Amino acid sequence: MFTPKYPPQDTAPFPTTPAPTAYNPAAYVPAPVPVAPASNRPTVQLTPGTALALVGGGTAVVLVVGAVLVSLLLAVAITAASVAVCAVVIRSILLKGNKA
Repeated sequence: MFTPKYPPQDTAPFPTTPAPTAYNPAAYVPAPVPVAPASNRPTVQLTPGTALALVGGGTAVVLVVGAVLVSLLLAVAITAASVAVCAVVIRSILLKGNKA
């Protein structure tokens, strides 16, 4: 009852591999790689003044985005505090109204 039941063994014949053929290097010549045309666009050259302007602009962007995010966080905190104060006031009004 508890002995394992094994499936019957596979009786299919083993696949045969074809015999290797002689190596012919002429059959394996790679196709020529197409050459990309030369670009006629001007190259970008950064002078020290341009690099300094880019760094200054990036710093300004980071500061502005940081100020906006901090102000949004402050607005959420002030809103949460005012909602909490309103909840305490309304709760005290409701509790006072039930006692009278």
